[in-house]
Amino acid sequence: MTLYLRPTAFIDSPQRHDGAGERLAGTMLWFGAVEWIEDGTRRMVAAADVPAQIDALTGDAQARARTIWRNLTSPRAALTLGERVLRLDQPHVMGILNMTPDSFSDGGRFTDDPAAAAEAGVAMAQAGASLVDVGGESTRPGAPTVWEGDEIERVRPVIERLARSGTPVSIDTRKAAVMEAALAAGAHLINDVSALLHDPRALEVARASEVPICIMHAPSQGANPHEGAAYVDAALDVYDWLERRIAALVEAGIDRARLIIDPGLGFGKSVADNAAILNNLTLYHGLGCPLLVGASRKRMIGALSNEAPADQRLGGSLFLATKAIEAGAQIVRVHDVPETVQAARVWRGLRDAALTARA
Repeated sequence: MTLYLRPTAFIDSPQRHDGAGERLAGTMLWFGAVEWIEDGTRRMVAAADVPAQIDALTGDAQARARTIWRNLTSPRAALTLGERVLRLDQPHVMGILNMTPDSFSDGGRFTDDPAAAAEAGVAMAQAGASLVDVGGESTRPGAPTVWEGDEIERVRPVIERLARSGTPVSIDTRKAAVMEAALAAGAHLINDVSALLHDPRALEVARASEVPICIMHAPSQGANPHEGAAYVDAALDVYDWLERRIAALVEAGIDRARLIIDPGLGFGKSVADNAAILNNLTLYHGLGCPLLVGASRKRMIGALSNEAPADQRLGGSLFLATKAIEAGAQIVRVHDVPETVQAARVWRGLRDAALTARA
């Protein structure tokens, strides 16, 4: 049996509809129904009726449904990033800082100037980014693999400067040696597009570090993370893959509360695949981990807007970041920090108004 629950029918002011909705994963969102997906069939079930529907199940199906429902309706633990604690009841912006000559959107800006790169990272934090994601290897389609020594030299001086400034910083890498160097330099989070599968030592390093870890879905964990894609239902296939990977990491000794999940938009996925994932984002809260979404300047925006080049995709990036936030994503990873922070603050202002409106 396969079973999934996708929250839907969101309620702006739950205080006006007492008992009709459930809070989504401790966020500022309440949902009034779920799409109950069972063995390929889909039906709508009111949130208030879900417990009775679960009680009617038996055995493994009932246990699975209880786990998913508990995950959907339980808050996520805060993330500790050095001296900063990020509560996940509101969305956070992660700024992208690429120390690469060939990243698809902003490669080459800071490759040989770690001081300028660190200044740009601090500026992101001052503009409202909750953390800055530093990467030294492009993972765009066709990008060459970077030797770990070169990757370390690109990211270490930037991370050291950002950490000294008090800026929470994550390291975007697939390589254990780079993780180790970044953590020693002060990184507070590991962001691995291969979900700790590319490098045989990555799991050991991540487990010993005790920092939060973001694991992303990609169809391949080899040199090219985009190859080998084949989906029957992209949204559900990615869910299943992440579910298996979370279970493997927990079994290997990593606390589930340390894991963040990323469905991997643009990694071996067509425009239709990406759209399916984005339209079903609330599904992934059933996995019980904070959700990170990185849609900024991705190719699908160009594909849906007359092939707009990467540096002309601000409007689409802001829309997709807001869509992710409206689906309860706790973190959005973006290039355009001030604009996204502004959009998120306006969104939060509207939610605050709805949640404090008189019943």
